[in-house]
Amino acid sequence: MVGTVNTYRRVIALTGPLLPLVSFLARLPVAMSQFGSFLLVAQTSGSLATAGVVGGALSLGQVVFGPVLGWLADRHGQRSVVLTAAAVNAVATAALVAGALTHLATVPLAAIGALTGASVPLIGPLARTRSVALARRAKSDESVVGAVHALEGTLDEVSFVFGPALVGLAALLAHPAVALGGAAGLVAVFGTVYALHPTAAVTAGYPRTESGGGAPARGRGTGRRVRPPGVVYAVRGSLALQGAMFGACQAGITALTIRLGVPDQAAVVYSAMGVVSAAVGLSLGALPARFGLRLRWRVATGAALVLSVPLLFTDGLWPLYAVVTVLGAAYAPHLITAFALTERAVEPARLSTSMAFAASCLVAGQATALVLCGRLAEWYGPAGAFAVAVGAAALCLTLALVTRVPAARTPTAAFVPGPRTASPVSGENGAAYAGR
Repeated sequence: MVGTVNTYRRVIALTGPLLPLVSFLARLPVAMSQFGSFLLVAQTSGSLATAGVVGGALSLGQVVFGPVLGWLADRHGQRSVVLTAAAVNAVATAALVAGALTHLATVPLAAIGALTGASVPLIGPLARTRSVALARRAKSDESVVGAVHALEGTLDEVSFVFGPALVGLAALLAHPAVALGGAAGLVAVFGTVYALHPTAAVTAGYPRTESGGGAPARGRGTGRRVRPPGVVYAVRGSLALQGAMFGACQAGITALTIRLGVPDQAAVVYSAMGVVSAAVGLSLGALPARFGLRLRWRVATGAALVLSVPLLFTDGLWPLYAVVTVLGAAYAPHLITAFALTERAVEPARLSTSMAFAASCLVAGQATALVLCGRLAEWYGPAGAFAVAVGAAALCLTLALVTRVPAARTPTAAFVPGPRTASPVSGENGAAYAGR
């Protein structure tokens, strides 16, 4: 326990105590916008179909344009990209609220939803990239880098627990418009603070040059792009399947609670899974180095398969709580390991892009599974949706077993600071931001 606390102290010494807090508050709107837009449009239009179209457009915008924002951050640095995206996202979210309240037609409302998703400032993936860059620049050991991934994964999990909860509370006490208005304010304020934080200097971008320094985008002397290793694509597939598990669980939990006559319990059940997942994810920083990423990937996906099977036989509220809560223990370790594998395998000049691709795969899998599993739950009951979760877990484990995972960082992924990140940002001991 003491060793774990000390490890996280070293992480905070790298980032400063303000950055994790700011990044958490800045990523909350991502978790609020999907659920909040669905509730708002459903209430103002009286149509679940319209709400589904707008929510789908929002997810599609994020999936398609997320990697583009990641590429821009790699190229031009996080500061300018996040500032622009946060401003556009705040305005688009406010426009979505106004459009819903004034009963705008479905097509223009969906277009605004797509813009809202496309402008999500990707604080989660970019915060991972920034924190890892700080750790690599300070020449921290792998235990600290692992703790960085664990902390960022936990912040993601907690945001996706509290985000929908805040939306539900605002809808209960006032109106869903209040929740989305709050999301617009959060992204405008804390997205800006995150962009302007001094640690942004470590992610100032890698100009694409054929020679003369920087992190080149092409293979040395070949003029050809360096393709990411196969493990990167396998991890993206694994994350898409993880998203499918999320979507299937959401659909199955909702269907079962409706069948039991307690539909309001659905969000609480899902939140319980998120709380356990976050707690286990935070404890992952205590694992010794001998538990490598390949072993963690296999154990996490294997646990997800074993722990998801009982969902097929669950038909009561309290058994549902028990099964879903225990299942949450497998989710964060898989997510954290997947992002850590991505960071190990890709070159720093493309880390934001790769992290954004990984996050987009997760969102795409979840959105697709929600649409599919909603129908399956209608036709075959909750078990129809839960069967998709079990199948996705089995495919995740298969990927983990057959994919070749490098035992160490690949040569192309070694940390090489670009010319625009040359100014020291962490000091010789990596603690320049400890007091900020």
